[in-house]
Amino acid sequence: MAKTPGTATSSRRKRADAPASAVDAIFNAYPNPVRSKLKALRRLIFDTAKATKGVGALEEAVKWGQPSYLTAESKSGSTVRIDQVKAEAGQYAVYFHCQTDLVETFRELYPELRYGGNRSILLDAGEKLPEAALRHCVALALTYHLRKRKAI
Repeated sequence: MAKTPGTATSSRRKRADAPASAVDAIFNAYPNPVRSKLKALRRLIFDTAKATKGVGALEEAVKWGQPSYLTAESKSGSTVRIDQVKAEAGQYAVYFHCQTDLVETFRELYPELRYGGNRSILLDAGEKLPEAALRHCVALALTYHLRKRKAI
């Protein structure tokens, strides 16, 4: 079961509270409307993890200065990160590990989305979030290692 942002079980409270505070600080520093879009994306990631078999609880942390979502409990997937695109106002992105074939797979499945090389899906704060496509892409990332283990 995925933890909602900012909550923790009593046995892991100390560990979970520190990253939540750091992540909250990052979200609070984003300009609107990017902040609201990134918060919607955060909810989508947690909801997708909860609905995806084999993922288990997500750990929310800061990696490379970005809110990051790890399958620390199940080790089922690759880390998903989100952030604003600093070089382009009003832009934000979902980042994936560049040494996987995830973005290549997403390009084949969703050619209508915009991509940043082999590491991200680029989004515009002025446009509607492509929820169905993003849910599928996030689910594929959060189960990446599960699929690789089954292929061996």
